[in-house]
Amino acid sequence: MSIEKTVFAFAGVMVMLTSLLAMYHSPLWTWATVFIGFNMFQSVFTGICPPGWVMKKFGMKTESELAAQN
Repeated sequence: MSIEKTVFAFAGVMVMLTSLLAMYHSPLWTWATVFIGFNMFQSVFTGICPPGWVMKKFGMKTESELAAQN
């Protein structure tokens, strides 16, 4: 799986998790959901994606790197 797809999956899981925590634990978890959304929005314009950097360090490949292998 590519970094791009993994970032989307990770963000989706985190949004669902923080939404559930906001419903059942504390409404303050909504701020974590807002932070995740803001981070996704800013990464479109800046290209800065901390989870993507971590995944790259663990050896995952981008879509373009996977396409170049075939």
